[in-house]
Amino acid sequence: MKYENIELEIGEDFVARVTLNRTEQLNTFNTPMALELQEVLNELDSNTSVRVILIKGSGKAFCAGIDLKEFHNQTPMQYREWIETMERPLSTITRMNKPVLVQVHGVAAANGAGLVAAADLAIGSQDARIGLTAINVGLNCVGPVVPVSKCVGRKQALEMLFYGELLGAQQAMDMGLFNKIVPSEELEQEAEKWATKLAQKSPLAVENAKKSFYTAADMEYQQAVQYMNEAFSRLCTTEDAQEGISAFMEKRQPQWKKK
Repeated sequence: MKYENIELEIGEDFVARVTLNRTEQLNTFNTPMALELQEVLNELDSNTSVRVILIKGSGKAFCAGIDLKEFHNQTPMQYREWIETMERPLSTITRMNKPVLVQVHGVAAANGAGLVAAADLAIGSQDARIGLTAINVGLNCVGPVVPVSKCVGRKQALEMLFYGELLGAQQAMDMGLFNKIVPSEELEQEAEKWATKLAQKSPLAVENAKKSFYTAADMEYQQAVQYMNEAFSRLCTTEDAQEGISAFMEKRQPQWKKK
């Protein structure tokens, strides 16, 4: 399918590259882009040729939030439907089987910051800035702060929500919003290296790890440990687990079957 607001490329390396492509609007979310992103995430999660999804932005920014041109003259019910459409891709990411990485340059603001926080892994350039900026226009980022609060502490999340300031890349990484930052000129290469390396792991083991992690995240400690042990024991019975151990012992590359 051809998309108008995003670009999709699926490589032979099992990595799907999704580019937010509203360049002149700094890749801000509008209804068409949000719907397209939701559709492509669903499509890629069921595509057997894809093991890892890498999201990035075109032009000068990763994503500067939501396009406010759609804001005016709606009823409360319409506003509810509108904001749920904007934020559905963020909540979808944690429910997906496959890992989602984001490659961040320039600004990641409001819903863009939420997208970074919702992703499983994030790599940013040294020039990247991130923040929950909606408070500065009389709104707030109570949707995006949910994934942000899972990455940073409560007081840091509230500070971001209340003040709406853009944080520099190093501060964002120190708070847990980025896994790594690299020089701007190295961002593309490092993100590609990161994604392709992950795509070489057992897709079944990665899927099991992601689903188990998010399921156990809000459980009581002992319940989470028990759940993780059950998830691990189920993984041990798969053909991929047997193949991985055999390949290690025989000093060869494993041939994953996702069974």
